[in-house]
Amino acid sequence: MHEALALMVPLIVGGVLGAIFFGGLWWTVRRAVSSPWVALWFFGSLVLRMGIVLGGFFVVCGSDWQRWLAALLGFVLARAAVTRLTRLADAEAGHAP
Repeated sequence: MHEALALMVPLIVGGVLGAIFFGGLWWTVRRAVSSPWVALWFFGSLVLRMGIVLGGFFVVCGSDWQRWLAALLGFVLARAAVTRLTRLADAEAGHAP
């Protein structure tokens, strides 16, 4: 039981990092479309988001493969959640999917 609880921290942190990553991607796409520097927006966003996610993964997971797996599961679950929430938000705002 203790081992399962120890994996909850990386699962939750992976979810938060996933929300930051995919929420940041959604935000970037919405802002970059109207910018004259689209490539700079996307490249800067990618570097920032990847740095945050990889740094967070390394801090939380260390060298334990089970913690990495739990964090990755949280990351993927956050992707599904952000995709669903942003699709709903775009539909309410009247944007095309």
